[in-house]
Amino acid sequence: MVLTLSALSDDQSLIGQGQQPQVSMDNKGIIRVVFGSADQIFCAVSTDHGASFSKPALVAKLPLMHLGMARGPQLTSSKNFSVITAMDKSGNIYWYRLAHATGKWKSMGVINDQPGSAPEGLMNIATDDQDHFYAAWLDIRTGKQNQIYFSSLSGKAIHWSKNAMVYQSPDQHVCECCKPSIAVQGSSVAIMFRNWLNGSRDLYVTRSSNMGQTFAAAQKMGMDTWKLNGCPMDGGGLRISPASAVQTVWQRKGNIYYATPGEPETYLARGRTCSIAGGGANPLITYQTGDTLNVIAFPQKTPRMIGTGGYVKAVQLSATGNLFVWEQKNQVRFRIM
Repeated sequence: MVLTLSALSDDQSLIGQGQQPQVSMDNKGIIRVVFGSADQIFCAVSTDHGASFSKPALVAKLPLMHLGMARGPQLTSSKNFSVITAMDKSGNIYWYRLAHATGKWKSMGVINDQPGSAPEGLMNIATDDQDHFYAAWLDIRTGKQNQIYFSSLSGKAIHWSKNAMVYQSPDQHVCECCKPSIAVQGSSVAIMFRNWLNGSRDLYVTRSSNMGQTFAAAQKMGMDTWKLNGCPMDGGGLRISPASAVQTVWQRKGNIYYATPGEPETYLARGRTCSIAGGGANPLITYQTGDTLNVIAFPQKTPRMIGTGGYVKAVQLSATGNLFVWEQKNQVRFRIM
């Protein structure tokens, strides 16, 4: 039975008390939702395609954990493992790994190989379906200014690769308060970030064709620009389609746009905190206008309302159903539609 919000009471649509949920689905279709509450990380699991979730289990306690405003635990799942990352206010990126065979989370140490280099607390992780994991984050080790750093991990390895700077802004630093995004498809890895160049805060994408060993020059998304003396605190999202096309969504001047490299941007709606998801040819684009959460099944542009709250994330279940999770008054909720 597919449950919709109209068929759910508030209690039934509640996953747990917390903030900043992230959702992933592994190769076997098991769905996990990770979120934070104060200095604790929780994970809830669905084995019935998102119709119900287990009681959230405590993964770890991380004192002074970043949480809120796109900061919080990150999650991605692959064939044999799921990985969570979380950042503390001292600037360290901790990671935790779940072996699907055992169902046990394990604290694995830190990702950034220079202690205290990531105090801003903004990062993202991604994986392919063969246990290759990738991370991108804001890091101040170069000139004490935020630049884009990257690392990777494969299989049962216990240490991430030597951290590499994949972009350094010629105007001192990238945008300091916008979360970078990372996506993977096969050997292709793409990172999107909000830059700071000549007073403009536009979105740029850099791409690797060899699993992150090298990255191409960063390319600006869209034709227009945003001159802004401040930080919008809104990093957008990206994915790589099954056809290996980079697809991005982001906000400029309160407008949501869809864009691919080298092409003009497409206006979608008024709003912010947008993201893009889905494993098929057509992506799901979520965003919020005020506290109203919406989804667009691109290339259609007619929005459907998901609920109210903020920071909605999606996972595509089938051609006709999708799972959405979001935060609402310090509670994590879900809906299939």
